[in-house]
Amino acid sequence: MYETFDLGHIKMYVSNDHRFGTDAFLLASYAGVRKDSVVCDLCTGCGIIPLIFGKNGKASRIFAVDIQEEAIELLKKTVAENGLEDKIQPVLCDLRELSQDKITFECADIVTVNPPYMTGGSGAERLSKAQAIARHELLCNINDVCKAAARLLKYGGLMKMCHRPERLADVICAMRESGVEPKSVTFVQNTAREKPWLFLISGKKGAAAGMIVEKPMVLRNDDLSFTEDYNKIYE
Repeated sequence: MYETFDLGHIKMYVSNDHRFGTDAFLLASYAGVRKDSVVCDLCTGCGIIPLIFGKNGKASRIFAVDIQEEAIELLKKTVAENGLEDKIQPVLCDLRELSQDKITFECADIVTVNPPYMTGGSGAERLSKAQAIARHELLCNINDVCKAAARLLKYGGLMKMCHRPERLADVICAMRESGVEPKSVTFVQNTAREKPWLFLISGKKGAAAGMIVEKPMVLRNDDLSFTEDYNKIYE
């Protein structure tokens, strides 16, 4: 069963297995996509990140890649409902087996990815099969994700990813090994007093070494009202 969700003027389709959270909006805002950008969104799920770009008039072309057929069918339904066929191309594909007939290699200015956060197994048995695939590294791991991004990026193109702080070392190593050099990282905190629960990282294909740690993004003030940082991600 699917449900509808109003994303501004876009009517999108979601299901119990394919939904989205704040991290998707954080990544979409962080990505810095321009109107002339060609974007590939890996692990797209129901396509929330490409749809945010579409809602805001960002990107000239967006490829939205996922291995799960239901997720891609939901996105196809959303694309057709909103007349976005000339903007967003859903791609049913295992990112470990990307081929030129699916997406032209080295076509993307930006690759965005909200990947499975957890290593395979732990806790996955309590989820549906689709939810486990989306949240755990069952069908791809962080190395697979970074290799796919590197194949899709133009030289000098940018990879933008969100992930959990406990996986920071894994992410940096995987990016560098794939030829995408980590260039900046921003930690996200619910309040200034709490530990980060997410990080946003930007890497550049073919760049020299050197990474900046940016000022943390804080989502709530001490009185739990939303900060300017939070409000910006939903603009």
